[in-house]
Amino acid sequence: MTIDLKIINNSGLKKILIVGVFHGDEPQGEFFINEYLKKDYQNSKNALFFIPRLNSNNKRVNKNGVDLNRNFPTKNWCQTQKDDYFGGKNPASEEETKFLVDLIEKNKFDAILTLHAPYKIVNYDGPALELAQEISKITRYPVQADIGYPTAGSFGTYCGVERNIPTITLEVDENKAPQELLGCIVKVFDYLRCNF
Repeated sequence: MTIDLKIINNSGLKKILIVGVFHGDEPQGEFFINEYLKKDYQNSKNALFFIPRLNSNNKRVNKNGVDLNRNFPTKNWCQTQKDDYFGGKNPASEEETKFLVDLIEKNKFDAILTLHAPYKIVNYDGPALELAQEISKITRYPVQADIGYPTAGSFGTYCGVERNIPTITLEVDENKAPQELLGCIVKVFDYLRCNF
């Protein structure tokens, strides 16, 4: 399995990781990232690391039936029933999870943004309140620290809570076509590239 990684300005002042399609049934992130990468960015203060599509399956879970956003080696990881939220037989059992863990170990990211649907919120983990508020100003989605249900083994816990990396889960409106939301998401990416 190959996971596509694209980088804008690898020598930038700060490093920001942006991940699309954690869940295969939330494809909006791949569209936003691929559209954004069609332009050439000469003046970029920060380095942006893009993964357009983490999960190659077209379902919430990956090809092994694992919810990648419950598969991270966190203190709260636990084995659960094999359903759409199944965190795997072991933490970090999946290739996609191992890829992200390795990428994060090799790079000191200053912030991480993942693109999800459908809740229309800016969820954050770790020291990311200020960043969440800035993204909220752009998207007009409310800031929410708690998604409202348990997320054992989540990426946000792994990066934000346990590694102290400001981590944003941007939940976009699934009832709007990605083309309608693109302008807003481009502004978020531009903020991370130039103003964060």
